Amino acid sequence: MGCLLKGGGGLYSRVVIGAVLLAAGSGSRLGHRPKSLLQLGGVPLIRRQLIALSGAGVDEVVVVTGHHAELIEPVVQDFPVTLVHNPNPDDGQVSSQRLGLAALAGKLDAVIVALADQPLINAQDITALIGAWKKRAAGTAVLYPEVNGERGNPVIFSADVREQILAGAANIGCRQWQAAHPDAVATMPTDNRRYRVDIDTEDDIARFERDTGHRLAWPLPA
Repeated sequence: MGCLLKGGGGLYSRVVIGAVLLAAGSGSRLGHRPKSLLQLGGVPLIRRQLIALSGAGVDEVVVVTGHHAELIEPVVQDFPVTLVHNPNPDDGQVSSQRLGLAALAGKLDAVIVALADQPLINAQDITALIGAWKKRAAGTAVLYPEVNGERGNPVIFSADVREQILAGAANIGCRQWQAAHPDAVATMPTDNRRYRVDIDTEDDIARFERDTGHRLAWPLPA
């Protein structure tokens, strides 16, 4: 864990964090369109996630694409990210997650796995998750937000968990690791609904607009 100089010359520890942003899905329940390119306030959701991660001080980001890569990659190429393409995205989210974890190059203390279709996540939400991670109880290796008893995203876990996932079988991802190590998993209880909102269906879009008063729009054809 690195250290930084404070203004007064003292030292404080700094957690080095990488992130994997998953954007490989087909959008099968949205007419096979890339939901990460839905726009809120004119900004694609995937760019909003990258802005949030950057604003929270995340050190390294890997974006995993699969379906619709030719549409998504140009939208994020101006960010300092590593792009990884999953050639078999229909193998499921675990396959994309593992590719992303393997592509992280830096010496990290922790890893965030985030979804590219959460419209409301902002830098403060990521910062709150990192803050809860820094204050976690001894023995906690995975932490996720729990909104009024329901699981939210993103999730954060130790570099050791990353290594164990990658050393495991191809069907092992973070959820499977958690199921096998329940005593090492903790929650960040919160009433912040932003951690629970994602977009999978037309009903989700309608509900989002009804609940927030904000419209999600598909990008105009080129």
